[in-house]
Amino acid sequence: MDYKRTSANISDNNGNLLFSSNGSYLANALGDTLLNGTGLNPSNYTSNYPEGMHLSQAALILPKPDSPGIYYVVHGTLDDPLPFVAHSLYTTTVDMSLDDGLGGVVIKNEVLIWDTLNVGKITAVRHANGRDWWVLCHKASTNIYYRIFVAPNGLSVEGTQSIGIVRPGDNGQTCFSPDGSKYAYYWGVDDLEIFQFDRCTGLLSDPQFISVQEAYDVGLGVAFSPNSRFLYVSTLEDVYQLDSDASDIAGSMVLIAHWDSTYSPSPPFATVFDIAQLAPDAKIYIGTGNSTDKLHVIHAPNEGSLACNIEQHGIALPRYFINSLPNHPNYHLGPIDGSVCDSLGINAGVPDALLEAGIKAFPNPSNGAFTLSYPAQSVVGELEVRDLSGRLVCKERIPQWSQMHRVALHEAAGMYQCRITWGAQQATVRVILEP
Repeated sequence: MDYKRTSANISDNNGNLLFSSNGSYLANALGDTLLNGTGLNPSNYTSNYPEGMHLSQAALILPKPDSPGIYYVVHGTLDDPLPFVAHSLYTTTVDMSLDDGLGGVVIKNEVLIWDTLNVGKITAVRHANGRDWWVLCHKASTNIYYRIFVAPNGLSVEGTQSIGIVRPGDNGQTCFSPDGSKYAYYWGVDDLEIFQFDRCTGLLSDPQFISVQEAYDVGLGVAFSPNSRFLYVSTLEDVYQLDSDASDIAGSMVLIAHWDSTYSPSPPFATVFDIAQLAPDAKIYIGTGNSTDKLHVIHAPNEGSLACNIEQHGIALPRYFINSLPNHPNYHLGPIDGSVCDSLGINAGVPDALLEAGIKAFPNPSNGAFTLSYPAQSVVGELEVRDLSGRLVCKERIPQWSQMHRVALHEAAGMYQCRITWGAQQATVRVILEP
């Protein structure tokens, strides 16, 4: 499958890819077209770009609550290039029991909203009950948001809300904070808005409008840190950090990177800044705004100012790509314990038995460089690595919501114990270092 900009995928609980989409069609885990998976988003735009849409966040995949193996794809296209709007928001339903477990489409291009909508920027967050979902989309040339409720009985439009600034047809990116309490909307022409979000009601509140200085008004990227405090905004040539917990959010804005004039080798495209995404390793990756073989990376997004350690073109890719970063919500967010919506008996966190069984190291044995994988947790963890005598050889923080952590040991060959502690919970795995 080719990806031009629109990118959505989903895996099972063990991390095995199930299916993906580029907005024009769906592909199975083998990379072949999913059964009945062609013809998404019927429009002139997808006819012109059958290899994949060039739209940010134009597709999102959510598991249907209480229906294992059933998934909803929420998607849209570009129906009117001027003024850059969509006329529909669609849903497509995938059943993974079809085609010998490779999956197939059972309902396609079902119209959920028929209205003039801003293109892409489809994002979601868990309902406060820990099972259902909220999806937001914006009506063009208004300040109206549609809120969509995803529950065991399907998807429904729960209503609209007028809040914030009026936004004409636009581009850009939106995101929820990992804890679901905040929502950010950024497009360079109309600048940045940060809202508080109520996971019980699906309503936004306390809009904060922030002007982001940029030379070209084409800023596209926005992403929250794992601790939901710091917000990163990428314009064409600059990346800024804002403290969303500050009393003066605009006053907290810090420039953390300016494009360093690097070009890709051939063709010589500028490695500027584009859309952003928080990844399972608790780092934020930023596209380069052109077809290059590089990604920018923020290594420590929970840290303030330059301590966040942004590295321009720090990731070398095996091939050129067109600014395609997968669109993912925080699938691991649980209920708001003790809230009026905490009514399903779902407990936040991971049971001890699953936590212990879920920690793995790969490769193992290794030369000292290996990756730990583990279930996502809502709190910060601590990694300790000890040799068989109990000597501490490594101690590092594990960011909340992360699912993997890279470790580099420079120790003698032998066996070592890795222990991650999250509050009262812990999990261990042994690793072997070879000579």
